[in-house]
Amino acid sequence: MKIQLGCDLGYQVTGPTTFILNIQPASTPRQRILSETLAITPEGTRTESWTVPETGNRYLRIHAEAGTELQIHHEAEVELDAHVVDPSELTEVPPGELPPEALPHLWPSRFCESDRLQRLAQREFCDTPPGHARVTAICNWVNDRIAYLRGASGPTTTAIETMVSGAGVCRDFAHLSVALCRALGIPARYISAHAPGLVPPDFHAVFEAFLGDKWWLFDATRQAPLEALVRIGQGRDAAEAAFAEFHGDATPIRIEVRAVVTEGLDVQRDVRTTLAVAETP
Repeated sequence: MKIQLGCDLGYQVTGPTTFILNIQPASTPRQRILSETLAITPEGTRTESWTVPETGNRYLRIHAEAGTELQIHHEAEVELDAHVVDPSELTEVPPGELPPEALPHLWPSRFCESDRLQRLAQREFCDTPPGHARVTAICNWVNDRIAYLRGASGPTTTAIETMVSGAGVCRDFAHLSVALCRALGIPARYISAHAPGLVPPDFHAVFEAFLGDKWWLFDATRQAPLEALVRIGQGRDAAEAAFAEFHGDATPIRIEVRAVVTEGLDVQRDVRTTLAVAETP
């Protein structure tokens, strides 16, 4: 499957500002970047880039001067190898048998207060068969109870606040799902992604649960096909996978995101930990 994606970001900079962006797709054995361009104006703006080995997150740091209008243009073509497996094969792993790298994703985090949701999670999901079925039940529960409503939450909204308000956006759906998984002893992590088919086009937030011996994608919003998601970043919650943050004085004036499947809608791929899909319609 081939996907053409990109974004255009604009900021009015009124004071010296440092931007840290995580907008470029990760490069994995099952997510190959075929071509990529990045343009920043004004020309000569000082930039730095790096990749975090543990996560594959690619960061871009930009130093902008006061009085400038910063423009970031990114384009990429990505090839995915997608494979959907039988969900019944995906089982939960007892904490004592989890690989060390999965253990931090059992712990509460800033936006996913799993320690405060344990009684609720046990009451709602204790009778659900463990494994993929239980994570799917969590997605269904969140989807049934939370209205997808733009502007209903903010950058500091937590999973419990989303549950109380009953509304949120993709980030909030992901945070609540992650918190409920962790409350049941299932490692879960936040994923930022490009999502072909999302209306209107935007950066998207989903999550992964650790089942069997791999990470598997889930999306409680049900707004985009999992097999076409292009991973950008991952973290314990959105604080570790924000697409943009800035330190200084700047105002966003433009955010345009695009992602279109151009070839191979039905192509399957071998399962890999870094990009695995196991969701069924």
